[in-house]
Amino acid sequence: MTRETATDSRQDILHTAARLFQQRGYDATSMNDIAATLKLSKGGLYHHFQSKDEILFNLMDHAMDITQQRVIDPVRGIADPEQRLRMLIRLHIDVVLSVRDREITVMLHENHPLPPPLRKRINSRKKDYVHFMENLIAEVQRARQSKGIVSPRAAVFALLGMINWIYQWHKPEGTLQAEQLAAQYTATFFGGAFQ
Repeated sequence: MTRETATDSRQDILHTAARLFQQRGYDATSMNDIAATLKLSKGGLYHHFQSKDEILFNLMDHAMDITQQRVIDPVRGIADPEQRLRMLIRLHIDVVLSVRDREITVMLHENHPLPPPLRKRINSRKKDYVHFMENLIAEVQRARQSKGIVSPRAAVFALLGMINWIYQWHKPEGTLQAEQLAAQYTATFFGGAFQ
């Protein structure tokens, strides 16, 4: 097996596991389920991953990579802090609603089963994102000379709570499309956080 084939196999396993975890939940999905879906022997699966926890950690780590590549990196180049925050909200919503990136919804829904050392590594990356957003919100408050009724930390968690829950109720065929959600969530957030 070439290195490229091994990488492709790992990606196939992760993609399949993400879909199964999203559909059934982490606890209800076994290594046997993943192997059977992929038409792999259990030994073939264990050749790539030692445990279901390792698969979950890799999914969550990849979800943070996606967040870095599709949300944080694109907004860093925007000079105006308000425009940077508006773009961050739109891009974060896009990532949460992305059908192809099931890793994101797995990360949002399945953090609890990770063993403490792996959970600590994922939580460290999540905290970095929270700090990035907190600093950005504080920058917007300063630029707008807001009275600071809402602390940047509280504002971050309110914003993340609004956006990260969308995957639970959003229907792609429904009347609220991603662009409308981005505009409405941005208006709601800016109306409350920057008084």
